[in-house]
Amino acid sequence: MKFVFETSVERIPEKDVLLVKIKIDDVEGWGECTAGSGPYYAYEHVEADAITIRRFLAPLIVDREFSKPEEIRMELEKIRGWNMAKHAIETAIWDAYCKILNVPLWKMLGGIRDEIICGVSIGIKDSVDELISEISRELNNYARIKIKIKPGWDVEIVKKIRKDLGDIPLQVDANGAYTLEHAKMFKELDKYHLIMIEQPLHYEDLSDHAELQKILKTPICLDESIKNVYNMKAAIKLGSCKIVNIKPGRVGGIVEAKKIHDICMQNNIGNWIGGMLETGIGRSVLVAMATLPNIKYASDITPPTRYLKEDIVDEDFELRKGRMKTFKDAGIGVHINENKLRKYLVKAWRVF
Repeated sequence: MKFVFETSVERIPEKDVLLVKIKIDDVEGWGECTAGSGPYYAYEHVEADAITIRRFLAPLIVDREFSKPEEIRMELEKIRGWNMAKHAIETAIWDAYCKILNVPLWKMLGGIRDEIICGVSIGIKDSVDELISEISRELNNYARIKIKIKPGWDVEIVKKIRKDLGDIPLQVDANGAYTLEHAKMFKELDKYHLIMIEQPLHYEDLSDHAELQKILKTPICLDESIKNVYNMKAAIKLGSCKIVNIKPGRVGGIVEAKKIHDICMQNNIGNWIGGMLETGIGRSVLVAMATLPNIKYASDITPPTRYLKEDIVDEDFELRKGRMKTFKDAGIGVHINENKLRKYLVKAWRVF
């Protein structure tokens, strides 16, 4: 990492990456597991996911015949949970499948735009002045700013941003750091015309979010609480949110992410695509997902090298005034740089 990225639940000084390579005949496909180094954002972490892929998930599909990626997704569902591990496999499958058909992933998924709108997520800083300085540097680069908040780093921080920088496009993300007892604080945030408040309450909660949304004008956006279509349907019935951040890794892959997108579109709930500090492999999937029709808000998609000292793909993620072009090549559209891969490779396994 170029710098430590801090949220309400963890500090990330470096990035452990778990990649999956799949061969379909002579065509290679690549996927990235979005789990972190430890079980902080979710119970999954890269070491556990590596074991799960090798022992349980990969044996379900190796040397098997399938006609389309959706069938593989159904097979992987024999294992409960482990969404990020499943996403890594499924992405690699989609990459190879689209290469065989010579179609970019974003077109295969039904994307409607060849350019996406990008925002940036800025972590908790050592001082307010440091935060203001970083926001100021990024205002011309991104369509909106997201800051992380936690108890003691919330209303006064937003107030200072509004005072110094005016009515910039701004949203906040709590990563589940609060409870309903903090309702008064959230009512204070209502005064500052935020685009949304992301995951204010517990990472598995839906009912308390519904109670909070009733008293707020600012839309609540759910992230961690939405792990599958069943959570999504429950959130809609309860009125838990008005917006959902879709992270393909969090929900178990592209197929499930697309289903959640479609349910949200049918129920007038806006979406955007969230990131997990991925390399270019994982980030290319986010770009593809952000072309879908119900992506109504700027997505957390930056060039990987905003956070990472070096990427492991050949392609550049060109960002111009908050907009990024999709990739034209078939599959996920990016290609592994083998020299860089060898440079950072720690362990490798084969599953036959």
